[in-house]
Amino acid sequence: MARKVAVVTGGNKGIGYAVVKELCQKFNGDVILAARDEARGKDAVEQLKALNLNPVYHQLDIDDTSSISQLKDFLHKEYGGLDILVNNAAIAYKMASTTPDAEQAENSINTNFFGTLNVCKALFPILRPHARVVNVSSSAGRLSNIPNKELQKKFLVSNLTEEELCGLMKEFVSDAKAGLKREKGWAHTNYMMSKIGVSALTFLQQREFDKDSREDLVVNAVHPGYVNTDMTSGKGVRTIEEGAEPIVYAALLPPNIKSPKGEYIWEDSKVVSWV
Repeated sequence: MARKVAVVTGGNKGIGYAVVKELCQKFNGDVILAARDEARGKDAVEQLKALNLNPVYHQLDIDDTSSISQLKDFLHKEYGGLDILVNNAAIAYKMASTTPDAEQAENSINTNFFGTLNVCKALFPILRPHARVVNVSSSAGRLSNIPNKELQKKFLVSNLTEEELCGLMKEFVSDAKAGLKREKGWAHTNYMMSKIGVSALTFLQQREFDKDSREDLVVNAVHPGYVNTDMTSGKGVRTIEEGAEPIVYAALLPPNIKSPKGEYIWEDSKVVSWV
C-alpha cells in the first residue's frame, strides 16, 4: 500500500501553517507543506519539527505551471497519488495599496482563481478514491457580494461549465481594466470576485467528481472566518488554529459521506447557502 499524502498550498504561515500543523496531528499519512518561498517554507517545517511533527516541504508557486508540474511529478513518483488537497494559497491587496486597481484585479484573479484552477487541473488526475479537496474560500466569496442580479444568475446556472466560469472571471478583469466594475455591478473588491470564482468552481468540480469512475471524490469550499493573519493585517478575531478547524474538518471527512459534498462550509463547520 502506498503511503497516504496530503498537500496544503500556501502552508508556510497563517491559516495554511495551522492546517499543516493539525493535519500532522490527525492525518494518517505524510503532510506536504507547499510554499512559494523555499526559505520560509523550510523554516516553517523546522518550527513544526520542533513540536515533534514531521511535515515535508515542497516548493510550489501556484502562478507557475512548471512549479505545479514539479509537485505533481514528485507526488506521483513518491506516493503514486494524492489523498488530500487543501487549496489555501492566495493573495490580497491592502486597502492602502498604491498598485493600480486594474493590475490588482488581474493579479488577484490570476492567482486566487486561475492559479487554484491550474493546481486542480494538474493534481486531480492523481487523486485516489476517497480523496478530499478543500478550496479555501471566504465570506467574501458569497454570491450576494455581486449586487447585479443578472450577473448572479450567470454564476447560478445549474450546468455552468469551467469554460463559462473562466469567461466570467476574464470578463470581470476586462471590466476592471476599463474602469467599469461598479457600473456593471460586479463585487466591490477584487478579492471578493476571486473568491466568488473559487466557490463557484467548487460546485462544478463536485458535479464532475460525481461522474468520475474513482469512488467518493469530495470537494468543498470553506470560509475559515475572520482570522488574525497578515492578510487581515492582524485585525481578525479568530486565531489561525480556529481558522484551520473547518478546513481540517472538510479535509478529513469520513468515507462515502453524503454531505458536505460540493457545498459551502462556514467557520463553525456547518453547511450554509452560498447564495
